[in-house]
Amino acid sequence: MRENTLARLRRWRTLQVMYGTPFDQAARQVYLAHRDGETRVGPLVELAFAVYECGGRGRATRELLERPSVELTSADLVRLGGSLLAEAGFEPGFDLEPTWWTTLEKALAVVEHDVRVAGVAGDLRLVIPDWAAEFGQAWVEFRGGCHGQGIDPSFGSRADGALEIVAEAVQEVVMETIWTVWPVCPDHRTGTHVGSARGHAIWVCRASRGHTIALVGEFPAR
Repeated sequence: MRENTLARLRRWRTLQVMYGTPFDQAARQVYLAHRDGETRVGPLVELAFAVYECGGRGRATRELLERPSVELTSADLVRLGGSLLAEAGFEPGFDLEPTWWTTLEKALAVVEHDVRVAGVAGDLRLVIPDWAAEFGQAWVEFRGGCHGQGIDPSFGSRADGALEIVAEAVQEVVMETIWTVWPVCPDHRTGTHVGSARGHAIWVCRASRGHTIALVGEFPAR
């Protein structure tokens, strides 16, 4: 799991332990209102107080607690809503943003082309394992097993970012399962890694100064 994810989860879990379900509901309410452009001062101040009580002293938290509410404009509420959610460590899950799961699944379908052209067989799907449900991350499952790192829901908010992170996850679980390098550069017979060029996820050869082999999803047949 990525270090920034661990830090976010620790902060979020601490607040949940201190304030329980009411806090979780308040954060979700602030997020949905912020997303839909309907941010209100009451829920923001409530969430800011909870964050402050847990030791949070971020700029948005302090401004919401110290500045008279009547002075806050609509623009202020939008600005403070996003900043406060970040200070709380809150990120929406797939329950609040189901389209993010769909985006990741579409990315997996693209990467699967590259798995099949290499002659690698086995079921490949996106799952949330029972043992990882607490973190709300998606995992790539191959031949019934998961390896590597989970994928934060927010990666599904952008198609290009989703493809890159899913390709990395697929590469890791496939190699851990078949115990060999995948995919292999057709020119140098060496391993590859996922890169990005002009907003596109690409496969990059580890030899010959890292030349681009193909876009993810368009790996040449062997």
